[in-house]
Amino acid sequence: MRIGSSSFQWTLRTLRRGLPWLIVLLALPAPALARIELDAAPEIVQLIAPHLPEETMSTRRLRNLVEEILATEGYFNAQLNFTRPADDERGGPPLRLTIETGPRTRISHVAIRIDGPLAAVRREKLLADWRLPVGQPFRQATWNDAKQALLAQLLAEDHPAGRLLDSQAQIDADTQTATLTLHYDSGPRYLYAQSPLVISGLTRYPPSLIAHYNRNIQPGARYRAADLDQLQAALQASPYFSRAEVRLQRDHTPADDAGDAASADASVDTVRAAVADAATGSAPEPDSLPAIVSVSLHEKPAHRISLGAGASSNTGLRGEFAYATPNFANQAWDLQSGLRLEQKRQLLYADIFLPPDAHNRRLSLGVLHEISDIQGLRTVRQAIGAQAQQRRGSIEQLFSLNWQQERRAPEGAAARTNHALIPNLMWTWRRLDSLIEPRAGTVIQAQAGGALRGLLSDTNFLRLAARIQHYLPIGQRDQLLLRGELGHTRAGASQRIPQDYLFRTGGAGTLRGYAYQSLGIKEGSATVGGRYLGLLSVEYTHWLADEWRDWGIAGFVDAGNVSNSWSDFRYAVGYGLGARWRSPAGPIGADLAYGQRNHSLQLHFSLAIPF
Repeated sequence: MRIGSSSFQWTLRTLRRGLPWLIVLLALPAPALARIELDAAPEIVQLIAPHLPEETMSTRRLRNLVEEILATEGYFNAQLNFTRPADDERGGPPLRLTIETGPRTRISHVAIRIDGPLAAVRREKLLADWRLPVGQPFRQATWNDAKQALLAQLLAEDHPAGRLLDSQAQIDADTQTATLTLHYDSGPRYLYAQSPLVISGLTRYPPSLIAHYNRNIQPGARYRAADLDQLQAALQASPYFSRAEVRLQRDHTPADDAGDAASADASVDTVRAAVADAATGSAPEPDSLPAIVSVSLHEKPAHRISLGAGASSNTGLRGEFAYATPNFANQAWDLQSGLRLEQKRQLLYADIFLPPDAHNRRLSLGVLHEISDIQGLRTVRQAIGAQAQQRRGSIEQLFSLNWQQERRAPEGAAARTNHALIPNLMWTWRRLDSLIEPRAGTVIQAQAGGALRGLLSDTNFLRLAARIQHYLPIGQRDQLLLRGELGHTRAGASQRIPQDYLFRTGGAGTLRGYAYQSLGIKEGSATVGGRYLGLLSVEYTHWLADEWRDWGIAGFVDAGNVSNSWSDFRYAVGYGLGARWRSPAGPIGADLAYGQRNHSLQLHFSLAIPF
């Protein structure tokens, strides 16, 4: 520092003697740092080191930089000491910076003022939720987050015109304390107008279609940002729109200064009167404005044709043709149809999905024709049915009523045609951190269905089934997956029951190490469905790091079987290793499994997403 100070004094003397000398001196380089060694607490080194520049820098600039970084973490009275040790083997003397931070500044007082017609209970809740109370360490990032969090809470309900007018953090470096002062304006309260939605972008559909997805934006209800998010997410997920934007129109905003107060009050009164007239004489609440919500939409194409090809370890090579239209018969009915040709199964299907009703139920109708030849059992099936699907939070319910005719022809046994009218209820509960790539959480599914003889059915039966998947994170990257299934079809005999309501297992996604649906009941030389199912599975996956983080290695053990009575039940065991890849559609798995009962290897492919 003595060299720098002397150079500065000498520069002033030179300035008096002549400008040319000044130009020469300004061209000389400032004292620079070749290398820097930090001597501080580990957390301070971790804080400072990433911000040290690679290029040379003077000690004065370095001091300013470090002091600014420390100030953002609440250290306003740090002591910095620069020393230059003897030369080392690296070819020059490194500069050592010793940092004594002293105590961190803490919050000593918080004063929050919120102007405007804010309900007392809401005001108390906002103040109680303040994220940087007295006694907490002061950090610039935490201070910024706390200010924005309170404003976000204010904007989220009733007061979308709220503003942060002023904020100050007064720091006393001697006492290491901070005094926080904030001033907010809530703005007027907003209630949804008598006709709250302004819709644009519709060409093929009537505006009434939007009402099927609107759950909460109703005339006179209090404004909530979550209502707009819900409507936008529902429209975006619908089959009708490729893009949806839902936002609040605020044509009337509070005046920014006292001089505009009179005109602002007059504007508010005019809007209130208009809303009162639209509401057939009912007066709006005091200090409130009408909330108008803009819904901007972009429709999906009216028709979509797709071709696909693939392969499955269960059913072999596959080719598919699909046709879809979201406006079948110009009724906003979503038609999904297709022809799927696989080596072991062929399927022709058509389903029509109606828009959701007022209870968020979505009704659908469907028909199909299916031919399969798996494990020596050839089936030809025709079915027609209807179903109602409803989701409430983490619970999804599906009620269906299907009638089907099935022609089953097992090798080495007599063929038979079965008929059944089956009502079925399926209940699914999901609690996952991600629906596509879960790492933690649980999925539970249970279903019950059956038929009565004489009611378009050949026999009486009741089918009960349940399964569970539990994801358990291990460390930073690894994961344990536990899976179990139980099933029972209660009936006197199984020959008159359609195969969909019996059980077979084996293959990808079930019991690995055995061919697809190869575990069941023998009828002739074919494998047909049985009345009891049990399955347990444990799988451990290790995900790789760095550039291979989308790849994983899995080890697994599966055990299960199918029988016609619990006394005859014997577990078949399969185990092996697999590879995992995080694709955009979800983790794809390839497993090489050994079936202990058959002493054979099986290669399985699957899309490993929860049911």
